[in-house]
Amino acid sequence: MTTRELYGRQSCPYSEKVRKTLEELDLAYEETNVPEKHADRTEVENRTGQTGVPILFDPNLEDDWLDDSMAIVDFLEETYG
Repeated sequence: MTTRELYGRQSCPYSEKVRKTLEELDLAYEETNVPEKHADRTEVENRTGQTGVPILFDPNLEDDWLDDSMAIVDFLEETYG
């Protein structure tokens, strides 16, 4: 069962950076692709209070989720690398 979740967009280079790191570290995850318009990103906004992506939910995160691609990549490399 996958407990890692990524909210991102296919055309977003920041989301791609996180996906690439997850794949390089061979980490299972489920991805939810969010709509292009921020106003339509209600699911991620309901969970986090914001509409920006990428956002990673991981059981090893102290606050349950993390935003900002570089912070996510750093967390993944430090925790699983």
